[in-house]
Amino acid sequence: MAGVSGRFAGRVAVVTGGAAGIGRAAAERMAAEGAKVSVWDVSEAALADCGFAAHTACVDQSDEAAVTAAAADVTATLGRLDILVVSAGITGPNETLENYPSDAWRQVMAINLDGTFFCNKAAVPHMKANGYGRIVNIASVAGKEGNPNASAYSTSKAGVIGLTKSLGKELAKDNITVNAVTPAAVRTAIFDQMTQAHIDFMLSKIPMGRFGTVDENAAMICFLASEEASFSTGAVFDTSGGRATY
Repeated sequence: MAGVSGRFAGRVAVVTGGAAGIGRAAAERMAAEGAKVSVWDVSEAALADCGFAAHTACVDQSDEAAVTAAAADVTATLGRLDILVVSAGITGPNETLENYPSDAWRQVMAINLDGTFFCNKAAVPHMKANGYGRIVNIASVAGKEGNPNASAYSTSKAGVIGLTKSLGKELAKDNITVNAVTPAAVRTAIFDQMTQAHIDFMLSKIPMGRFGTVDENAAMICFLASEEASFSTGAVFDTSGGRATY
């Protein structure tokens, strides 16, 4: 899908999980539309393939110190930080709650929820210094409706939605918007973490009868990350093929 030429000219964007999947599609599109993009990911090999990026960093977003340092490095290297897209995440195992491993629960929370908190927290001071900011947190329709055998993932993404709504209200008068995108299933490498039965379940819930695409999600993310989305904050935008009921 073609982007809007120059829409992000002069802007600096950070995309976590930006070396693959939805994050990469959004990062590539913002770069094509004029942004200087910093891609954060845990895979050094994947980062090496991000030739479109102005800056890359191997960052585990569940590590608060690493996130804070990376945000400071972006500002020092690229001059500012205008846009944050938090796309990194994991699904955790597909298991009933009574059998869910506690260590797996803590890992999902650490990356999906704590990591989103750390990234948002690190970006806000830089955005306040510029008098401008756009934060887009990638949640999930599972955070709104709950998926069976995915209690940690559903809970973590519900937490991302709550964080987004809270922070959006906090920053409403600072010219910094904070919104969330709630995709239904998108066929990316994250499917490798799921059972086929769970994948089939997710597809059965989508009225359009197909999975979403990374480009469809990137289009929504880039709108929310742009100056055009100036009067939406603390909001949740669905890319669910009709699945979401509220």
